[in-house]
Amino acid sequence: MGNRSQWVSSSVPYLAPHAVGAPDVWSAETAAQGRRGTQRILHAGEVPAPAVVAELLGLREGEPVVVRRRMMLLDDVPNELTDTYYPVEIARGTRLAGTAKIPGGAVALLAELGYAGAKVREDVTAHMPNDEERAALHTAPDEPVLRLTRLTLDGRDRPVQVDVMTMPAHRQRLHYELTIG
Repeated sequence: MGNRSQWVSSSVPYLAPHAVGAPDVWSAETAAQGRRGTQRILHAGEVPAPAVVAELLGLREGEPVVVRRRMMLLDDVPNELTDTYYPVEIARGTRLAGTAKIPGGAVALLAELGYAGAKVREDVTAHMPNDEERAALHTAPDEPVLRLTRLTLDGRDRPVQVDVMTMPAHRQRLHYELTIG
């Protein structure tokens, strides 16, 4: 299954809205496994869309998007860099563009704004980290990272969110449980 130095993660709990006042999914998931999960918002606001984000959101590279960059900590150790991008027409002027915690989470706020997620596509790749990723995640120069890129579409197949998560490969196990039919 995994050991104490490895984190087992499933995407499913992060896709549905949660009640205002409920603990955030990361804190609840880690607590259920006897661990401590916290997060820090490192940056929030408008930035030029990186190529992969622009493609997924149907924009031109460099067009403005709103990003929330977070550091996910597991037992006070950097476990994941998560950049969540939103089209500016959805997020500009909302709590998605700020650094404050969002009651109920970003998924709940998107639903409240009329952009509930209905379909998700994920891609996972491995690569050697760049200097910024290596420093932030405390990895050695020869330790690869996993990058999970998730596109969330609403019920009309409009892209509403792109997550780019970078994780030390040797500390992760991604778990998927799918219902067929």
